[in-house]
Amino acid sequence: MVRRIDVTGADGIGLAAWEFADPPKAGPEALAGVAAPGATEQAPGSGRRTDTQRRKPPGVLLLHGLMGRASHWAGTARWLADRYRAVALDQRGHGRSDKPQEGRYDREAFVADAEAALEQLELAPVALVGHAMGALTAWQLAAKRPDLVQALVISDMRASALGEQSQREWEEWFKSWPVPFATLADVRRWFGEDDPALERSRPSRGEFFAEVMSEREDGWRPTFSPEVMMRVRETWVHDAHWDELAQVRCPTLVVRGLDGELGRAEAQEMVRVLPRGIYAEVTEAGHLIHYDQPDDWRRVVEPFLQATLTLPGGPPPPGATP
Repeated sequence: MVRRIDVTGADGIGLAAWEFADPPKAGPEALAGVAAPGATEQAPGSGRRTDTQRRKPPGVLLLHGLMGRASHWAGTARWLADRYRAVALDQRGHGRSDKPQEGRYDREAFVADAEAALEQLELAPVALVGHAMGALTAWQLAAKRPDLVQALVISDMRASALGEQSQREWEEWFKSWPVPFATLADVRRWFGEDDPALERSRPSRGEFFAEVMSEREDGWRPTFSPEVMMRVRETWVHDAHWDELAQVRCPTLVVRGLDGELGRAEAQEMVRVLPRGIYAEVTEAGHLIHYDQPDDWRRVVEPFLQATLTLPGGPPPPGATP
């Protein structure tokens, strides 16, 4: 099953949220109000919760990285759905959400969008699972609204400033793309094998980028605007984000791929700075951990969520702050 739910983000921007599996089998009360498979609906909005709503399973909001889309979380969302209500969000400028060329793409807008989605989807208190840019959004929201977040997973995102040189390298990288691609096989081959930025072949990277291409009259092009992606990235690469990380009070799992962008020393320092940080490493994985090694990704994330997420109104997990 796939189900789209339309929500409204900051500045009235339209956002698409997605469920990729049947709801958890938590009894008829938990399934009240679920739409038919493939349906599109409006989020119910916030308000006083009924007894039925309070019995719903814990919520998980999945936030993709730069250039990503909610469907990149489909595999994760499906195993999460056995126990939780897992929703993946297309962030502004990405996927099926609005992409205004002159819209706001600052950090505050992304955090406000995620906050609005949580409230309209009635997911809170939630676990936030974020990859790269989505992880930064997740920990900034957890720092801003601790009442909405009871657990956090950070996947391969650095807290340190990347600097102007990094931004220039990305600009040159976008220019190197041989667009339009004639076929999706060409997309997979270039991003998985031929891209000069690669140190070794990564088929999962090719699959990742194939999912963010759309067919036009002249071939396959990205669904997003590279110019907008550069504007989005500009809002975080010049600043460090350690102070916000230190303000996160919920249990937080920091996951890095052995060949990812987050180095071991920085990941361990992030765990030290976090009041309740936990470290995990996935071998044979690059930046796209949940794509590279989905089974190992599940093995590190699933027990963390089981230990930290509780039903609304239920007892706190062991070691939780009252």
